[in-house]
Amino acid sequence: MKIAVIGKGGREQALVETLAASPGNPQLFSFPGSDAILQTAQPIPAHDMDELISWMMANKIDLCVAGEESYLVKGEGLANRCAAAGIPCWGPPKESAQLEASKEFAKKFMNRHGIPTGRAVAVQDRETALQAIGDRYPTVLKFDGLAAGKGVAVCADAAQAEEFLDEVFTRKRFGEGHLLVEEYLTGPEISIFAAVCDDNYLILCPARDYKRLKDGDEGPNTGGMGAVASRRLTDGDTLRCIEQTIVAPTVAGLRKDHLPYRGFLYFGLMLTPEGPKVIEYNCRFGDPECEAVMPLLHGDLAGFCMAGARGEFKPELISFREGWSVCCILASAGYPSSSHSGDTIHGLDDCAARVFHCGTKRVGDEWQTAGGRVLAIVATGDTLDAARKAAHAETAKIDFDGSQRRSDIAYRNV
Repeated sequence: MKIAVIGKGGREQALVETLAASPGNPQLFSFPGSDAILQTAQPIPAHDMDELISWMMANKIDLCVAGEESYLVKGEGLANRCAAAGIPCWGPPKESAQLEASKEFAKKFMNRHGIPTGRAVAVQDRETALQAIGDRYPTVLKFDGLAAGKGVAVCADAAQAEEFLDEVFTRKRFGEGHLLVEEYLTGPEISIFAAVCDDNYLILCPARDYKRLKDGDEGPNTGGMGAVASRRLTDGDTLRCIEQTIVAPTVAGLRKDHLPYRGFLYFGLMLTPEGPKVIEYNCRFGDPECEAVMPLLHGDLAGFCMAGARGEFKPELISFREGWSVCCILASAGYPSSSHSGDTIHGLDDCAARVFHCGTKRVGDEWQTAGGRVLAIVATGDTLDAARKAAHAETAKIDFDGSQRRSDIAYRNV
């Protein structure tokens, strides 16, 4: 089996390595890939979507796996292009991927299908946003389009709201687009992943990520500074409630709205006093949750995704080990407002944990930083305490100039 994985970060490396471990020894390729990914997968010599599709057709690729969200909505959409070329794709078409690409689209979808979520209003400019906020703080502001996990601000006061509104409407940090002013929800967060194949779905191992930069959930939002995953992360009653009120209605809503879906679907949830509510959808695996979940997966992920992309639902092909997995992120200096590249990374050879490269490059015999989030260090254990102690101990062995990490991953909010 020939599989092309589309993306370049730690999530894609975790997917590539897990797919490569599937029975049958599938042959892995990657675009655009990274120096770390290309230790396992072969590079696809393409520069754009047209060349990518042409190469996959010429090389008879059996399955395309969408890792990075931007390709699903860029141009005609990766899955749409694959369908036209006759290549099975594990990832939704552009029309369905609007659940992630547009916060307003997702909010209207949830309201239409009775899926619990926070109240929100769409605004087109700074003045209307301030009117919508009024004196209600804390408030949540969400840029409508894709923003690599940085387009959301939880504003405690007017000064923070003004700063984010300036980023969106004046400096246009995320490009053209409007904003949602959303109700502030309280409670612990949890990430639920489902593998969706038309009318069928399989709920995967739950996880919890840590969005804020600093310990104690302080500092700005990031793409994620770490994650913890386990089948024991939430109790059975809560998971059944999530399935009945959120997951099943979402899958039914997609079918009712004629939005085809074959791929991973992420539910970012808040466990509020009124019950679970959706914060956001992602139309792919979460990052860094993917790095935490994949080490717990057992079975034939390649066969599962291949069958799903062809419309065959085979949940018996994969399962998840008991125990815990903890992922700690090392970020570069200046992240998330900026990032620093070219800093030599020390200690990788001393680290006994699994290491996924989020933003690195190979220069001669050394690894250097090449992005905001640089490395994901992952350890597993039979108990939460064993997994988190190992993850933090191994992360402490790695360093580079200006490195940033949280010391409370898997200690706080678990």
